[in-house]
Amino acid sequence: MRNWAGLVAAVLLLAAGVATPAYAGEPAGTVTDVQVTGPVAQRFNLVVLGDGYTAAEQPKFQADVARHMNTLWSLEPFKSYRSYFNVYAVSIASPESGVDCDPGLDAPQRNTPLNMGFWGGCDAGSVQRLLTVDDAAAQRYADLVPGTTKANRQILALGNSTTYGGAGGTYATASGGNALSALISPHELGHSLGGLDDEYDYYARGVPGGAYDGGEPASIHHTTLTEQQMREQHAKWYRWLGEPSESGGTIGRYEGGLYTQTGVWRPSAHSMMKTLGYAYDQVGRERMTQRISAKVPLLGDGTPAGTIGADRVVWIRTMHPVGHRLDVTWTLDGRPVRGSDALDLRQVRVSPGKHTLTAKVTDPTPFVRDPAARPTATRTWTVDPTVTTAPSGGPAVVGSTPTSQPVGGHDVVYVETGEPTGSIPSVHWKLDGRPVASGPDFALGESRGAHTLTATTGGTTLTWAVDASGPTTTAELPAGEDHVFHGSFTMRLTASDGMPEFRVDGDGWHKYYGWPTDPDAPFLFTPRGTEIDGLAYGNLGPGGLTVSPFAPRTPGYGRHRIEYRSTDAAGNVGPTKSFTVTLLP
Repeated sequence: MRNWAGLVAAVLLLAAGVATPAYAGEPAGTVTDVQVTGPVAQRFNLVVLGDGYTAAEQPKFQADVARHMNTLWSLEPFKSYRSYFNVYAVSIASPESGVDCDPGLDAPQRNTPLNMGFWGGCDAGSVQRLLTVDDAAAQRYADLVPGTTKANRQILALGNSTTYGGAGGTYATASGGNALSALISPHELGHSLGGLDDEYDYYARGVPGGAYDGGEPASIHHTTLTEQQMREQHAKWYRWLGEPSESGGTIGRYEGGLYTQTGVWRPSAHSMMKTLGYAYDQVGRERMTQRISAKVPLLGDGTPAGTIGADRVVWIRTMHPVGHRLDVTWTLDGRPVRGSDALDLRQVRVSPGKHTLTAKVTDPTPFVRDPAARPTATRTWTVDPTVTTAPSGGPAVVGSTPTSQPVGGHDVVYVETGEPTGSIPSVHWKLDGRPVASGPDFALGESRGAHTLTATTGGTTLTWAVDASGPTTTAELPAGEDHVFHGSFTMRLTASDGMPEFRVDGDGWHKYYGWPTDPDAPFLFTPRGTEIDGLAYGNLGPGGLTVSPFAPRTPGYGRHRIEYRSTDAAGNVGPTKSFTVTLLP
């Protein structure tokens, strides 16, 4: 197993480019390749900017980037579609350390390149946790990444702060060093990339929201409809109703959201858009899958559309999700013909006259149920048997799953060969030296342990290390006879790799981040939770681990079962362990 955070930090240090001025009078920015899975024009490019990190604090920025990415790849749908992303970090040596108005309005303003600040940029009428950035400056520094544009990139700006905060909009922001900060960024990407809304039942922390009095919300995950009305009208999340929620409980109708307490309903009791630490529920995950897929060409390179002869091989180049294949179907004048990423028309017996050949690429992911949202792409050619194709070849390998880092035990590893018009090159796979398959890709399936995977084609051999071992997780509890505690208890989770998570009494899996005020402190469980900055954390009563302090809460005394595990950046899930505690008054 590998230390992903260490790997990313090493890449940041070794792959740094030459510092380039962004704008007259501004500090230079240094672009670093964190993860590059393909050409900029064919990937969704996440550009991470650092603000308020001095020259001496750049290793701190690198560590913050590593932690945020490590967390992002452990969450769906980022875990399944991380191959759709390129990630670049832009290091900027700030004249001063920190960000504006941190933590309060009376705190000094700092001289930083991106002018990041809490309170919506030091606005007394805003809220403390709203961390904003100078949009024009952020775009200038993001422009340092060659080939990226507003259309094919997402900016994530990290501020050098340990205070809780972030924002989502055209760009996403998060504090770099808060215990919860690595969970803030996927929440804010839910806003910026997914167009998802907050499911909070308050706007200002600790101040109850009012009653919703508008019409049916445009938000895909808020409604005024009943479950029966959703089913009858085929509206909102009717396709998911009644299923176990990925964030715990059952997909249904839960009151509160859009900063109001009553009159509007959301799909899950808690999800990432309501409470940091939980997963996106199915409704949010479907939207995020759709938006990520829309940022890349599912069908990219290959034989250009147009008129082609019937004496050749036709090629397509699809995207490659990490753990599953995209479906490819070929039709000739509407009649199905067999093919994969290539089709040899000489085997089809094309009759005289002109014909229409179509390749359709569809993502079969179970994350999407709405047919209109399912990622799909097509390409069409006119096949004319009177056209003669000039023979052409190409390099043995033009693309593949990156070999620079291990692949996971459930990954689908791929190789893209050149595109000769006269043949379909063979790719031969070996696992630990044993032949296992031939074809353009290989699904590792249920591999366990460490292995070596090779693919050979045209005299070229590619080699991958296979990390198919789930990380182990250790739980540390206070000394106590038979795990019986009075009033409260703590839990510290440590993973051999990746990020730990836990759940209480079968509720949703919740990322372990230490404690909101100290990432090195253990998590504290109490009957009603501990109030910090307007939220109660560690609640053992109904409502989830994090609740609003103004919500009615029944104390969670009694017996509780806590399960824990870890997921690494390769997608390997370690063994689930558990213990039972009894909490007495």
